[in-house]
Amino acid sequence: MDVVIAVHSTQRPIARAVRSVLDHNGEGTRLTVVCHNISAGEIRPLLDQAHREQVVFLEHKDAHRSASGPFNAGIAAATGEFVSIMGSDDVLSPGAVSSWYWLAKRTGADAVITRLERGDDRLIVPTPPTRPLRRKNLDGVADRLCYRSAPLGIVSKEAIERLGLRLEEGAPVGGDVGFVTRLWFQGTIAYDRSGPAYVIGEDAQDRVTYAPRPIAVELRFLRTIVKASWFERLTLEQRRSAVVKYLRIHLFGAVWNRQDPDFWTAKERASLAKAATRLLRAAPGAESVLSLADRDLLDAILDADSATNRMLALAVARRKHGRLRTVLTRDLAQVLAREAPVRVMGASLLAR
Repeated sequence: MDVVIAVHSTQRPIARAVRSVLDHNGEGTRLTVVCHNISAGEIRPLLDQAHREQVVFLEHKDAHRSASGPFNAGIAAATGEFVSIMGSDDVLSPGAVSSWYWLAKRTGADAVITRLERGDDRLIVPTPPTRPLRRKNLDGVADRLCYRSAPLGIVSKEAIERLGLRLEEGAPVGGDVGFVTRLWFQGTIAYDRSGPAYVIGEDAQDRVTYAPRPIAVELRFLRTIVKASWFERLTLEQRRSAVVKYLRIHLFGAVWNRQDPDFWTAKERASLAKAATRLLRAAPGAESVLSLADRDLLDAILDADSATNRMLALAVARRKHGRLRTVLTRDLAQVLAREAPVRVMGASLLAR
């Protein structure tokens, strides 16, 4: 097993991340810390004395703030049968790596996805909203795997090489989405539903994905995915499953996260409309399972000349979950579709 941690700043709690691996997941594990545009000499003293000689330090330099480059470098340098990547402000629960590894060996899976928790309170992150109790041979469509946007858990080196998986370097956000989209549909997946969790930290103040960016930059990764030949070869059902998630999480999220009307210049509105059109063309019919509230927002996005304040209000309204407009679909025949709100929300509740 290889665990790869990428770090780009001395302000990250890297010692805590390393401690969670070596003290509680270290047997049979090779830990590589990839120092991104920072020297190993600056990172090494931050670790506990007992851990400094147990870590492989790898320096990676590029022109990007994205973690994709250092993660690709760490994956390429991995020598184990499986590899796991983690952020420097995240931690692994005791026994997590062993639990993932043995589930992979028992099931023959290319990848094992882990339970996720968030913050000191260990709040459960209920994604992906899979079929209840499913642990092996998960299906990308039936188990809505695209709602897991990062390869947290373990992935076999053989599958990475066979499928040609790489994180998109240069994409400031979403660089791992293409990696996992292809893996979910073309690999064999197991889910460690009840094992030790991967815990997402919330105390980093310089997480690069939080910085506001132009829409064309923010959603660049979606353009890369939908024009890729492997994506075009997916079935229509698979492409719809992916695009519905891209619309709900990434496209609509881009509006929700930019509530300042002054951001939305004519150029930004045009970029947003272009991104929406590109997604809909990649998976015709994907929008049919969206709620009435989502369709209202989508219509406003597609009309770049519509009132910005109304678009922003619609982005807020769609998050008022449980109301009829957030549950019903325009085509009532789609109300109970797998990706429609009723079933997705129900699966999310069960995942908790």
